[in-house]
Amino acid sequence: MAAADTARGLIRERALALGFDAVGFAPAALGPEAREHLAAFLAAGQHGDMHWMADRAEQRADPTALWAEARSVIALGLSYAPEGDALATLGRPDRGNISVYARGRDYHDVVKGRLKHLAQFVAARFGPAVKVFVDTAPVMEKPLAQRAGIGWQGKHTNLVSRAHGSWLFLGEIYTTLELPPDPPHADRCGTCTRCLNACPTDAFPAPYRLDATRCISYLTIEHRGTLPHALRPLLGNHIYGCDDCLAVCPWNRFAAVAREAKLRARPELTAPRLAELAALDQAGFRLAFAGSPIKRIGWARFLRNVIIAIGNSGAAALVPAAARLAGAEDPVLAEAARWAVGRLERG
Repeated sequence: MAAADTARGLIRERALALGFDAVGFAPAALGPEAREHLAAFLAAGQHGDMHWMADRAEQRADPTALWAEARSVIALGLSYAPEGDALATLGRPDRGNISVYARGRDYHDVVKGRLKHLAQFVAARFGPAVKVFVDTAPVMEKPLAQRAGIGWQGKHTNLVSRAHGSWLFLGEIYTTLELPPDPPHADRCGTCTRCLNACPTDAFPAPYRLDATRCISYLTIEHRGTLPHALRPLLGNHIYGCDDCLAVCPWNRFAAVAREAKLRARPELTAPRLAELAALDQAGFRLAFAGSPIKRIGWARFLRNVIIAIGNSGAAALVPAAARLAGAEDPVLAEAARWAVGRLERG
């Protein structure tokens, strides 16, 4: 046990030296509550178009179903806490609001690079097998991070840290190395419901429960088709993701601005003009969002979001920007443009 404690201390030390802001250790297992929560979420169809969640639900619910030899999970967190008010752009209807996490470089690349360095250290120093994961694998990152003591899943279902608020990117290293676990983090939401009350689309049917099909992040990023007409006015000027529930969390007052320069906001993505975004062609889109996670959803889906925001702007001067796309080859984009023009013309 002394050797395992020493290994754990050295791994933590190296993780912090690599720039991670939080590190914890958990057994490669999830309790029944996490599995039951996932099963209920999927059974209710609240995952929407995210069929990959159901397709690999067994591996998601049990780390050893993903990798039978795994014994421990090293959970890592990297802060992306913004400078200033994350919601400031919401009061500027001629601008697009982009989620804080997508205003800088693609976090997958930043986090995965550091995870690989840490995994190489673990393998070289202690000899176990290791696997690294960032977001795209069937891994229940938030329950594992809570089990590793990094934070707890708040009522908005995201991880909350006493030191970093709601602003942590998560990554994991699964390993065959037996490491003493940290105690799980206690829930410290108390009676607060600010995150639930802040949601524009009422996406939380109950505390700790999310209906992704009503979530602005899901609608603007994961949903590929036509956006529900009843929800469109509620999206306001959100064009990629949503931070409303995250930004109002009281624990954010303890969060320092992210240290990693690559995760800092690019000025042109803090409050971009909707008219300029709507004028982008496909080549311009690829150029504007090179190195950004926004590029993942492609030109047509992003422009769909921009046009919905234009329709919500109340600015008659933006009618031409929407009308230009009413004949787009993409039927979803064309329909959104016609809707926006009609909404603006009706005043």
